[in-house]
Amino acid sequence: MQTPSFILLLNLYFILDFNLAFSDSSSNVPIGIHPLDEKYFASELINCKDGSKSFTRDRINDEFCDCVDGTDEPGTSACPTGKFYCRNAGSAPRFLFSSRVNDQICDCCDGSDEYDGNVLCPNTCVMGGHAEYKTINYGSRVTRFRSAGTKRNRVGLTGEDTVHKLQGLKTVTIVQVIFIAFLVFLYLCRRRAKSRRRNSR
Repeated sequence: MQTPSFILLLNLYFILDFNLAFSDSSSNVPIGIHPLDEKYFASELINCKDGSKSFTRDRINDEFCDCVDGTDEPGTSACPTGKFYCRNAGSAPRFLFSSRVNDQICDCCDGSDEYDGNVLCPNTCVMGGHAEYKTINYGSRVTRFRSAGTKRNRVGLTGEDTVHKLQGLKTVTIVQVIFIAFLVFLYLCRRRAKSRRRNSR
């Protein structure tokens, strides 16, 4: 069994390794792109993936959305349809909506989505994935926080989160309506049975 100090040292190693990887000026790979797209972004003039226009390499991740599909902003939240790639070494890689990049919430288990330095995200990939949300009570106010990262942050709702919550609410409402209809049906059946018994006497 691994001791907590070993896990802490392992986390510090991955954080330092991650920070060195992004501070290394010899690396020309833009942050947030899938490894299979590295060659696509290697040339000086790059086409938007939807074919609408092209842009120069210096406009990658410049916080301005040149491509409607977000091709030029894989590592920022400038394009609403952009996708950020979490490499998540030691766990499953995944894509995030780019609106979650540098929002002070650790979404990638390797912490790569929070590279601006405002939040220090521990690498939870080696521990099996993402840290979960915690609910903290402050008197009458209940606030949800994500436990990953050294700075605790209030969880903001994105469009994707809102859609998921609305779909869940719709499902709960449908289940409740069906349950109420079932109870009404049982009540009516019971009432009919009682009236039949009375009439048969």
